[in-house]
Amino acid sequence: MGQPMSEAEARPRPEGRHRGASERDGSAWSKVPRITALFWVVKVLTTGMGETASDYLARVLGPVPAGGLGLVGLVVALVVQFRGDRYRPWTYWSAIVMVSVFGTMAADVVHVVVGIPYAVSAAAFTVALAALLVAWYVSEGTLSIHSIRTRRREAFYWATVLATFALGTAVGDLTAGTLGLGYLTSGVLFTALIAVPALSGRYLGLNTVAAFWWAYVLTRPLGASFADWMGVPTNRAGLGWGTGPVTLALVVPIAALVGYLAVSRKDAPRDAGRR
Repeated sequence: MGQPMSEAEARPRPEGRHRGASERDGSAWSKVPRITALFWVVKVLTTGMGETASDYLARVLGPVPAGGLGLVGLVVALVVQFRGDRYRPWTYWSAIVMVSVFGTMAADVVHVVVGIPYAVSAAAFTVALAALLVAWYVSEGTLSIHSIRTRRREAFYWATVLATFALGTAVGDLTAGTLGLGYLTSGVLFTALIAVPALSGRYLGLNTVAAFWWAYVLTRPLGASFADWMGVPTNRAGLGWGTGPVTLALVVPIAALVGYLAVSRKDAPRDAGRR
């Protein structure tokens, strides 16, 4: 008989991946979760938490020091995420939380410190997001998150995620402040808008990848609008609960849901069962 196979040789490789490419350019395992209802729930909660956490840190530390702290946290979280060989709920969602915090800070610094109107920054972030998606598609031939199994695709994915958070922050502040809708009305508006890709995909045949990214962008202003409404003072048409308490209140369900996902593996990619 021949020599027994090593563990690496015996482990089945995910379908659709070329062996050489996976060895050269990253993990053969998926680095992002399956898209389930809980994915969207946790995503909206993290967007709200990122908004209020950013506002709280900016008020306590100042916009620039808070931005520096957020950048350090983002870099650390992404380094841990990139060094992993497959999707892990705590690692992935920690990175999403830090993208949410820093994405908010980036959009706010552009407005508060530099003085660029939200309408201009929203347009600029839209162009940046479109450019990233085009570059990703030209390079990889797909925008599907189910294909995030190489370092290059993972880099495109996280750059796109960061752009969606910055864009969503600018759009949310644009509707609530510049357009005068207020936080609650903005939240209701984005709740209605986020239903469009789901209905379009079901009844109008909208491409599932396009529907995903449409909804992904809208989760940011949706969660942030309701979180701001809870946190800002009553003289700004909010509930006045404070950004610090709202942040802590959102951390609890986020941690509980991520813990549940880590134990239950409800959002584990389909290749996660292969050993």
